[in-house]
Amino acid sequence: MTSLSVFDLMVLNDFVTDLRGGWLRRIAVYGRPVHYVAGYRLFREDDNADRLWLVNSGEVSVDLHVPGRGDIEAERLGPGSVVGVSALVPPYRWALGAVVVDDLRAVELYAAGVRAIMAEDPDLGRDLFRRLLRASQDRLTSARNRLIELNAFPADRPAARG
Repeated sequence: MTSLSVFDLMVLNDFVTDLRGGWLRRIAVYGRPVHYVAGYRLFREDDNADRLWLVNSGEVSVDLHVPGRGDIEAERLGPGSVVGVSALVPPYRWALGAVVVDDLRAVELYAAGVRAIMAEDPDLGRDLFRRLLRASQDRLTSARNRLIELNAFPADRPAARG
């Protein structure tokens, strides 16, 4: 069985599948295929953000730390998504955390290399930022909805007596 190249794996990801071929090849130089098992923490909130992942299979739980409650899942991301958008946006610190919940196969991208390409080519940079903005907007909406759920049903609320 033949292994797929990083470029081939990237083409399969919805986040970049329709990116110009030349751009995709330039970005692929900074990628490598990875496999992480369930339970592996990709990153923690506020740590240095130096990588991002294009998910091919598996699931990642994006979480936020709530004092007194621990890590609360905000969203689950699966195949076709991008994880780690904070790695491309200053100050390059994780805004949330992420842990693998179903064995993950992805392309892991070295963020400094991708940022350098984006700075060198304004058209590519604008295209990627548009995609990142869309992904970030989806994450914010998901986190907002999750917070509404958590506040509607707080963990410390006494159970109703019947």
